[in-house]
Amino acid sequence: MKKILLFIAMMVSMTSFAQKKSLVLYFSESGTTKAVAEELQKQLGADIESILPEEPYSGNFQATMQRVQKENQSGTLPKIKPLKAKIADYDVIFLGYPIWGGTYASPVASLLKEQDFAGKKIVPFCTFGSGGLNTSTDALVKALPKAKIQAGYGVRQARVAAAEKEINRFLIENGYKKGTVAKLPAYSEQKPVTVGEMAIFEAACSSYQFPLGTPETCGKRTTDDSIDYEFKVKSQGFGGGGVQTSTIYVTMGKEAGAKPEFTQVVR
Repeated sequence: MKKILLFIAMMVSMTSFAQKKSLVLYFSESGTTKAVAEELQKQLGADIESILPEEPYSGNFQATMQRVQKENQSGTLPKIKPLKAKIADYDVIFLGYPIWGGTYASPVASLLKEQDFAGKKIVPFCTFGSGGLNTSTDALVKALPKAKIQAGYGVRQARVAAAEKEINRFLIENGYKKGTVAKLPAYSEQKPVTVGEMAIFEAACSSYQFPLGTPETCGKRTTDDSIDYEFKVKSQGFGGGGVQTSTIYVTMGKEAGAKPEFTQVVR
């Protein structure tokens, strides 16, 4: 009898494990988000599918933004092709998108209206010019109140080459993948920016197409691979708004010839 009960318990456990499936579901216009999605799929061994608009976006930034503006003004969303995957079959869904206007791209908004994500764990991942992980995650929480929105991963389009290593850490730290990584130290207390820190900020951010503001204070941390900077920055709000404070993160590798790179802006 004990052997029978043990066998039943093992079968239940195996069935439960098998049902915990993950899906990498993403929209990519230029191929950047696709590259991140495929890296996630490779490291997870998960299923993967892309979200496809019936009328594809052009891939040209200005043309895309003009189309999105028209769609927003008319209150319409792009029609998307039916998914092959069944959302009901998955427990964890890694949902990927480029950031458009501070939030997830329009085809993802269409998906959220068409599919039932109640009870699912949603792990956002995104690519962006400067930032948007935090704002798009907040938007997902509002759009999917019955889903379980988890901490997400974001990477600048200019830094996609760093995604493999960063994704490995992200998946291990959040329990999606087995392994160990050294715990990252906390940033030091914010202090007035020094001349040297200002030079690092300018080297990392001056080539960005839009002004990012002036850093006033900075915190730092040292990891095995890099020195990271957390700048508190004052800038003019969009559209002539008042002065706003944002946080800009910069990293500088320890290898010879490494240059500082800004990783994201959190507004």
